[in-house]
Amino acid sequence: MVATEGRPAREPETFRALLEAATCRRADALRALYDAFGGRVCAYLRWRGAADPDDLTNEVFSRAFRHLDRFTGSEADFTAWVFTIARRLLVDEHRRASRRPVTVELAPQVGDAIAGGDTEAEALTRVQEDRLDELLASLTPDQREVIALRIIADLPIDRVASVLGKDPGAVKALQHRGIAALRRRLEKTTA
Repeated sequence: MVATEGRPAREPETFRALLEAATCRRADALRALYDAFGGRVCAYLRWRGAADPDDLTNEVFSRAFRHLDRFTGSEADFTAWVFTIARRLLVDEHRRASRRPVTVELAPQVGDAIAGGDTEAEALTRVQEDRLDELLASLTPDQREVIALRIIADLPIDRVASVLGKDPGAVKALQHRGIAALRRRLEKTTA
């Protein structure tokens, strides 16, 4: 049995059987694959700024399931393949958004209809999110991507390298430099 960092893996035979059933379009097998990988994909997309991470997650799996007959490999290979699809769809989404500004006008009644929540909790959450965004903005795009795939997606170094098309040594270096840069920024702000 091959284990990925923090995630128990299935026996290779079990995964191959699940994949074969999913390739035959068995609903239970497709659901099992989605359940096993969907949460991590959605978290990765949310963390990387997808406009609608749930919708994009569904698109990732829709594409993956349409092309299951072309996939060969292990569970770890499948994980890398799914995250490669997710990353490419996210890049496409960001490109489309950068070319087309979005404007929204709300009718006065809509503003009045929006109910308020816990203002203090919302403010604290927003401050934490802004702080995280500020820290991550200090990293290079490659460092941010490596940290997202390593921490949010929980992928091992070799799978991150596969998704990004980089050498595993380069991924380790990017992760090390990114974490060191975050540590320096945190130490500077808390000192």
